[in-house]
Amino acid sequence: MDAKVKRASRLKRHRRVRKRVSGTADCPRLVVYRSNRHIYAQLVDDTVARTLVHASDTEAKAKGDKKERAKAVGTVLAKRASEAGIGRAIFDRGGRLYHGRVAALAEGARKGGLTL
Repeated sequence: MDAKVKRASRLKRHRRVRKRVSGTADCPRLVVYRSNRHIYAQLVDDTVARTLVHASDTEAKAKGDKKERAKAVGTVLAKRASEAGIGRAIFDRGGRLYHGRVAALAEGARKGGLTL
């Protein structure tokens, strides 16, 4: 598949998901950004357009493959969310498949105590 077509398809899926998914102060949106090398996650309150909590694998200090680092990011994010008084979130996978690193991050967040 051509790179332009692949990116356009992902963005189309992302727009379709974002029509239905919106975060509030009680239940923020867990946004996942996945680059080739790193993974980033943040909890966003869409009503005031503000990031409440964030985490990335550069600060998670996790060793191992990308999946293990993604799981550690989810755990760190859940810990920071509980410190901020957030227990629930709605998952926004960014148009990507719920598979691999994206699923590992969600699993780590659940293991850390965040309800998705």
